[in-house]
Amino acid sequence: MSLSPLDITTFAIYCVLLVGIAWWVSREKAGHEKNSTDYFLASKSLPWWAIGASLIAANISAEQIIGMSGSGFAIGLGIASYEWMAAVTLLIIGKYFLPIFLKKGISTMPQFLEQRYDHRVRTVMAIFWLALYTFVNLTAILWLGSLAINAITGLDLIYGLVFLAVFSIGYSIYGGLKAVALTDIIQVVLLIVGGLLVSYLALDQIAENAGQAGAFQGFSIMLADVPHKFDMILDPSNEHYISLPGISVLVGGLWIMNFSYWGFNQYITQRTLAAKSLAEAQKGIAFAAYLKLLMPLIVVLPGMAAAMLKPDLAHPDQAYPEMMKLVPQGLLGITFAALVAAIASSLGSMVNSISTIFTMDIYSKMINTEATEHRKVVVGRTVACLAMLIAVIVARPLLGNFPQAFQFIQNFTGFFTPGIVSIFLLGFFWKRATALSALVAAIASVILSALCYWLFPEFPFIDRVGVVFLLCIALSVIVTLLAGTREQPNAIHLDDIDFHTSKSFNILSLGVVLILIVLYTVWW
Repeated sequence: MSLSPLDITTFAIYCVLLVGIAWWVSREKAGHEKNSTDYFLASKSLPWWAIGASLIAANISAEQIIGMSGSGFAIGLGIASYEWMAAVTLLIIGKYFLPIFLKKGISTMPQFLEQRYDHRVRTVMAIFWLALYTFVNLTAILWLGSLAINAITGLDLIYGLVFLAVFSIGYSIYGGLKAVALTDIIQVVLLIVGGLLVSYLALDQIAENAGQAGAFQGFSIMLADVPHKFDMILDPSNEHYISLPGISVLVGGLWIMNFSYWGFNQYITQRTLAAKSLAEAQKGIAFAAYLKLLMPLIVVLPGMAAAMLKPDLAHPDQAYPEMMKLVPQGLLGITFAALVAAIASSLGSMVNSISTIFTMDIYSKMINTEATEHRKVVVGRTVACLAMLIAVIVARPLLGNFPQAFQFIQNFTGFFTPGIVSIFLLGFFWKRATALSALVAAIASVILSALCYWLFPEFPFIDRVGVVFLLCIALSVIVTLLAGTREQPNAIHLDDIDFHTSKSFNILSLGVVLILIVLYTVWW
């Protein structure tokens, strides 16, 4: 498959327009120099639509489009639980966690940990997040993105890596979060239009192969021919049970992973921290929750269709690029732009978060405590470029040998998420939790997860996350009680925080829950 001159022209126009719009929205008024709040938090002026769109654009990248489609090919609709359960998680975070963060006026997650615990917790977790974002998340997005570009255009993997890195830096580095967030509405529209087009054509091809026509007919054929691909709750006898262990996707460790990703992850929460107000942030979160309900149509369904159309693929992660081959020339440029949009927005968001944490939690606190606002912005831009360069260099050695990259990423990050969630939840809701107990939880999470991984390799990682989370909570409580500590002077007083939400937010939340009840009832 190759791009026609029309496709190339369409894609080139997209690239030029995106960079131009990003630089235009990033401009400052005459006489005003961009400061750290402008650069890292978009001047705390983001509207709800930008927040909602940016949350999804940051989340949906090659990791989801390529990786989750690959899991849809291998497992089926069950992998959509990551998307659908995230919708509920977002609403919980908007109502109960976000008010605490905005009340504290923080810029980064490590900053909150220092306010609640001490500087040691801030530093340890800042270093951890920098390493995770650079060597796992950023590399995964780059590698899977370059694989997709290679499959569609034949471009060598290294050139794909370099193109994605340069393009993402080009449109995000000048304006920071504002450039990323305000252009993400374009990225999301492209993502949805292009993704739905691929899904439609894949289903239509299934129908055509059966002598019929239409996407709805193709979907009906899938339901009849591969009903096992629609199982949301896998039976223990299923070969993929270790990846999606039955009822645990509803009541187990998946909640811990979702809370960590959507609630305590700088890469995601930075958008809500940049909101005009709490109410605006909550409206953006509700918007994002409904977009999450839609995402399986874009990131899972093509993989499921590929299981019928191309059952002999060498690797599951080839599923989405194969389905893109169904797009006719002339429209392929749009769907290719949609894929690159998803990748680029995630890369831009990731490097902005890396630069934010390094600048605000490492550089300004430990290296140059007297840094000017201008210096912080310069350091942030430099770190963004450096992180991208490192990710380009290490992407292939780290991820080149994994057939289902999405599952690898979830499994690896599952070593750390139990400790992260326990630290934040105890910090929120237990006034006696100490800095020592937080550090114990962070270290225990990695050690216990690694032991469980090596000693019980057949134990599903989602269940492992849930068990290790409970052990981290228990260890934190024991350490605190043995120290005989009382209420901490920096404890959070929840009676000072307003958790009430608007009527519209409550109605929208109810709608999400009802939709999910129907979905899981139909495809239990």
